[in-house]
Formats: sequence, C-alpha cells, structure tokens
Amino acid sequence: MIMKKNSFSILLIAFVVLLAACKKDNYEAPTSMLTGKVVYQGQPVGVRSNGVQLELWQHGYQLFSKIPVYVAQDGTFSAALFDGDYKLVRLPGNGPWADNTDSIDVHVQGSATVDVPVDPYFIIKSASFQKSGGAITATFTIQQVNATKDLESVSLYIGQTLITDQNNSAAITTAGAATITDINQPITLSAAIPTALADKDYVFARVGVKTAGVAELLYSPSEKVALK
Repeated sequence: MIMKKNSFSILLIAFVVLLAACKKDNYEAPTSMLTGKVVYQGQPVGVRSNGVQLELWQHGYQLFSKIPVYVAQDGTFSAALFDGDYKLVRLPGNGPWADNTDSIDVHVQGSATVDVPVDPYFIIKSASFQKSGGAITATFTIQQVNATKDLESVSLYIGQTLITDQNNSAAITTAGAATITDINQPITLSAAIPTALADKDYVFARVGVKTAGVAELLYSPSEKVALK
C-alpha cells in the first residue's frame, strides 16, 4: 500500500513539473521591435561586427536581468522585446569612444527607434579604395574628436565578405602612429591581394583606426572593390 502511495506521489509530481514546463514553453515570444544605430553627429559609427554590445534593462519585474544588444558593423542594432519601458546602457570600455554612463530611456510600443550618441576618440573621413596592380590602395584622413587618448595605429583590411574587420580579413596592412606625421593630411595604405582572392570578381576593403588603450577600432564603411 505504501509503495502504491509513493508511486502515485511520484507520478503526481512528474505531472506537475511537466505541466509547468508546458506552460513555460507556451509563453509568447516578444513581438515588438527596437531598432537603432550608434551615431556621432547623427552619422552611424562603423565597428567590428558583433564586437560592441549595449544593454537593455527593464525595472518592475521579478526577474531583473540585462538584455544584451549587439551592434552590427554598420553601427545598427535591433532587439525583439515586449512592450514597456527600458533603460539602454552604453557599457564602459566597450567601443571606440569615451565612456558615458548615462542611460537612455526607451519606450517600446509595437516598435521603437533610437539613436545612441557616442564620443569617438577618432573618426575616419573620405575613405576611398581602388585596385592598383596586385594590391588594394586606400586613401583617407582621420580626425581626432576626443583628445583624452592618443592614436595608436591605422589599418587597411581586405576580406571576401561585407563583414570585414580585424577578426574577419584575408590581408591587413597597419601603420603605427609614429609613421603618421600629420593626421590632418591624407593617409595612403596598400595591401597585396591574397592569392586566395586574386581570381575573385571583387573583394571588400575597410580601414580602421586604433586608439591607444582601447580594444575596439572605429571603421569606415566596408566597400566592394572590383578586381576585374
């Protein structure tokens, strides 16, 4: 008799657990969409794809935890959310810009769009790329926006896809700050086209600027360069 009661209790507990799991699985997924971009003076800031992260926080709920939002290489981001009010946070030390701990209030009702202003140390201007013999040549200028940190280097990246950066490239050429006598003058970098890409119709090229003591680079837009 005792064994029957124990067996019944075990079955009852298992049924309750299964029912709870089913209810949990049946929760509706968030359908509202937050979109936006990281900007300087209203223009998107180029970064390493999924290398820079923002955070969303929503108060007033028992489960209070961050919602990570990764920034795409063109400075845009998106997140599926439930309707409500959120705090959007720029993480200290995460991005090629000065820290800003002020949060941004975001109200989501069906959809919402928000720009996240940042204060980059350097920006890239007038970047252009061309095939020159067996190499890709980039010409650009850089401008110091925030003078609290120094320039470390500038680099040219060549890749096979639009997502080209320090972690996704087939060729890299870097010039240290010591070789740049005047950052206000045009800078030219060249990188040999890798053998593996030489028979392709095109490659993608992009330049990045590295600030001393800052992990992430700020990039120009990734641009297709015809090889044939």
